[in-house]
Amino acid sequence: MKQGSLVKLEITDLSSSGDGVGHREGLAIFIPDTVPGDRIFADITHRQRQYVKGQIKELLQASPHRVRPRCIVANICGGCQWQHISDSYQRQAKQQQVISALQRIGGFPEPPVAPLLFSEATLGYRNKATYPLGYSPTGKVQAGYYRIHTHHLINLNQCPVQDSRLNPLLTEVKQDIAARGWTIYDETSHQGQLRHLALRIGRRTGEILLTLVSTDWDLPALAEQAQAWRERYPQIVGVCLNHNPRRTNTIFGKIGRAHV
Repeated sequence: MKQGSLVKLEITDLSSSGDGVGHREGLAIFIPDTVPGDRIFADITHRQRQYVKGQIKELLQASPHRVRPRCIVANICGGCQWQHISDSYQRQAKQQQVISALQRIGGFPEPPVAPLLFSEATLGYRNKATYPLGYSPTGKVQAGYYRIHTHHLINLNQCPVQDSRLNPLLTEVKQDIAARGWTIYDETSHQGQLRHLALRIGRRTGEILLTLVSTDWDLPALAEQAQAWRERYPQIVGVCLNHNPRRTNTIFGKIGRAHV
């Protein structure tokens, strides 16, 4: 089994990261976007001494636990890895991962793990989102999540797992950033100002905090724009600027300022 080869595989397990796992020639083969019970043709992309990585070439038979993702970019966005797995099987798999970790790492042969407690809300449950910013090939301001294992930005105008009350801001704040002429940070050249847009909402109160992460304290007319956001969205109770000038993948810097 060499890199670039095509193999027929049955997925029998899930890794802790959510990749499907099959076995061949005594090796574990990790395949993203698969579910135990899937039968597939897999394209082998990486070969190591103890494990192999691949990707789906063709789905021959779908698992009974496979469902259609409820987000149109779920297969490419790095924000979610389990949307193609049914909610009931997710609960089962996650409980088993806790048991397996206690057995493998803790040395407990039969760990007394209580039944999983879970929320009935399978969408709209995320009350905080931090989006990297970028430019499209045509120069439009984008915000979204990175494609998994890359820094290729997947632009989003809404996200079904975040609180739906944040969706209008995700669309319109990008337009306001462009209109103000604020520049977007480029991690290759280390030029530009804005790095991330962070949104947080109080689940019960509906109060929203909007934070811009910038390499530069001086964003022209930021106070004016903050007031405009407050007037347009009365639920916004704070607009903050977080300063992160470092050459790092860390999202937030150590200092921030509130502007309203």
